[in-house]
Amino acid sequence: MLGSVGTLFAQFVAGYTGFNAERRGRHVEQQPLWSLLELQELLDEWIVVWQSQPHDGLRDPLHPGRMFSPNEKYAALVETAGYVPVALSADDYIELLPATWRAINAYGVKIKHRTYDDQALNPLRQQRSGAKDRKDLWEIHYDPYDVSRIWVRDHWKGGWITLFWKQLHRVAAPFGELAWDHTRRTLPGASEEQLADAVADLLQRAHRGPADSGDTGGRVRLSRRDRRVAARTKSSPPSTPIAPEAPPADRLADGEEGQADDAPKENIAKVIPMPIFDPFTEADKRW
Repeated sequence: MLGSVGTLFAQFVAGYTGFNAERRGRHVEQQPLWSLLELQELLDEWIVVWQSQPHDGLRDPLHPGRMFSPNEKYAALVETAGYVPVALSADDYIELLPATWRAINAYGVKIKHRTYDDQALNPLRQQRSGAKDRKDLWEIHYDPYDVSRIWVRDHWKGGWITLFWKQLHRVAAPFGELAWDHTRRTLPGASEEQLADAVADLLQRAHRGPADSGDTGGRVRLSRRDRRVAARTKSSPPSTPIAPEAPPADRLADGEEGQADDAPKENIAKVIPMPIFDPFTEADKRW
C-alpha cells in the first residue's frame, strides 16, 4: 500500500519533492503547501476510495479472471479464517472514557467544582504538558457514572495517573454527574464540602423511602426532581472495574503442561504473532 500511496497520491500533491533530486521538480518550495491536518484529510479520503478499488495484484485462485478490492479480500479472509477477539486492557477502558483538558495546580485537578489529587501528581504540578495544540493543558478522562476518580494522561512518561476525589469520604454511596449537577443547581454558590454533604443527604433520604403522610418523623419529603435524580442514580450501571493485566502466555503454558501430556502429539507449525496496532506510537513516527 505504501507504494500505491507514493505513486497514486503523494506525487499529485502540491509540494511533492520526489524520492531523489532528479525527480524533485522545479520551484517546489514556492508552491502553496497543505497543512498537516489538511493533508491527513486528503489522505483519509483517498484511502476510502483505494480500499474499495479492485487491484490487479489481488487475485483469487478460484477466480483468476477477476480483480478484488482490499475490502473484498479482507472480508474473504475473515470469512475463511475467522478472527481472534482481543480483550481490552486497563488502558483501553480508560481510553474509551470521555476526555477533557485541565491544568494541574498545586492542589490537584478540578472538574465541575470537584477537586482530585494524589501523591503521584507531585512531579506534574503547575507544569506544562507539552501539548501545544491544547495550550499545554493535561488530558483528563473521567466516568460520568462514577465521580470518585479520574485519570490523567502522563504526557511525559506515558501511561495514566489515577486521582481520587478529595471529598469521597463524605459520600458513602456511589453516584455520578447527574446527582452532582442537580445538587449544584439546587445550591448555587455552595462550597465543595457543602455540595458533597448535600449529595450524601439526598441519597440517604432516597434510600429511606417516602415519609408517611401521618408521621414524618422529622424527615423532609423529596421533591419530584429529587426522586427522579435519585432513581436514575440508583439505576445507573455500576462503574466498570478496570480489567487486570492478563497473565503472560508462558505462565499459562506451564499451568496446562500437565494436561497436555495426555494429549496426542501433533506437528503444529510455529505461530508468528502479529503486532498490536498502537495509534499513539504510529503518530510519533516520521513517515
